[in-house]
Amino acid sequence: MWLLSLLQGAAWLGDARAVLLCVLAVLVVLLVVDLYRNRHPPNFPPGPPGLPFLGNVSVGYDYHSMNKLAERFGSVFSVRWGGDRVVVVSGYRAVREVLVTQGDVFLERPISPLFHQVFKGNGISTSNGYKWRRQRQFSIAHLKNFGEGKKSLERHIQLESNFLCSAFQQETGAFNPKAVISSASANVIGSLVFGKRFDYDETDFQNLLQKVQESMLLLGTVRVQLYDSFPWLFKHLPGPHEVILSNYALLVSFLRREIEKHETDWDPSDHRDFIDAYIGQIDKKKEDVEAGFDIDNLATCTLDLFEAGSQTVASTLSWSLVYMVKYPEIQGQSRQPCIGDRAGMHYTEAVLHETQRMGDLLPLAIPRLASRDTSLAGYSIPQGSLIVVNLSSVLHDPNEWETPLQFNPQHFLDECGHFRKRDAFYPFSAGKRQCIAEQLVRMELFLFFSTVLQRFSVSSPPGQEVSLEPEGLGVLTPKPFLMCVRSR
Repeated sequence: MWLLSLLQGAAWLGDARAVLLCVLAVLVVLLVVDLYRNRHPPNFPPGPPGLPFLGNVSVGYDYHSMNKLAERFGSVFSVRWGGDRVVVVSGYRAVREVLVTQGDVFLERPISPLFHQVFKGNGISTSNGYKWRRQRQFSIAHLKNFGEGKKSLERHIQLESNFLCSAFQQETGAFNPKAVISSASANVIGSLVFGKRFDYDETDFQNLLQKVQESMLLLGTVRVQLYDSFPWLFKHLPGPHEVILSNYALLVSFLRREIEKHETDWDPSDHRDFIDAYIGQIDKKKEDVEAGFDIDNLATCTLDLFEAGSQTVASTLSWSLVYMVKYPEIQGQSRQPCIGDRAGMHYTEAVLHETQRMGDLLPLAIPRLASRDTSLAGYSIPQGSLIVVNLSSVLHDPNEWETPLQFNPQHFLDECGHFRKRDAFYPFSAGKRQCIAEQLVRMELFLFFSTVLQRFSVSSPPGQEVSLEPEGLGVLTPKPFLMCVRSR
């Protein structure tokens, strides 16, 4: 009996060794395939060595890591996340080459597995080709007509500025202004997109804005990047992607309800807002199927506009108050300003531009794809390569800014104290993919900021200092802070 057991044990051990050898053989084959697939093409930008299968996931997809690698490898280098070969571009000259000089070569967006679940190739920010051109063209035309062809947008912003100041006036001590600032900026884009505003104490709307902000803070984290690199694995695991998708679902549901309300009382002769205008366009473009004018795309375009027009303004205006608290000598004004004052308020314009430069809201732009073989900074870039531009490196390029790491409004003033534009001012990106809400955002920032400082002086609570360190990685916002206001 013992001899039979011994023979069976030996046979089992032999089977185990065979299984182990098979596993090892498979791993060796996979390793060779991985090395072959991810070998660098000739004259490809240099970069750090990566792990088999994983690439450079330990590096992190954030601007701090990219800045460190740029110091080591130069303004154009490469990293690998999973099976994706990514070229990272830093510094004004190289970034301008990608966004402007060769803008048509690097115009397309790659598919993000995470955001494809939300946008599904629709909208403005993630769509491509003919559909993208038609949607962007229509959205820009509507923004221009509503913002420049009418005075109504300026009146909406001035009205909302008064609501914001009233909310500040009600505070009797130190308070965190971020929630009411978020509400004010959301109400402006809301008046443009779906024709209504919400009270600052409306609980459902506040919860929705908090969900949007929560998603912004999660973008750029390693876990989110891992989801995009290995969706087949991470979609089955808990993580921040679940929070992001859940929050977007709530926002899309809210916007779809607004669209349904518009459909019930839509008047072809009276377009009250973006949704009304888009519904009219659906019928006009029903023969042009490739243009993508339908209700699903309306929801996604509305989402794009709402995000771009609310979070950008809210974060930048919060940064502006942080810097005013930090540098209290930069404050003034005597009446509620209008947009016509803007040309003569050189120092205010300089302060706002410097706030956007130092606030560094979107340090790494949404990735691009190389649509054909090309060259960049002397390196060969094959068709299909992913391109990431480091906008933060442009806003802090020591070759372009006199004091790149200091808050210095003189960057935007000439020797006569007049406002001057700077070539390396890229907070809205540049080229054909530049933020379509840029003019709206600039108008809001000027009117909100100048109105608040006309009404109040702002300061830190006694014994406290505001932090200039941001929170978030993909989108940078001020950390929660307290301030006090005093009526002028």
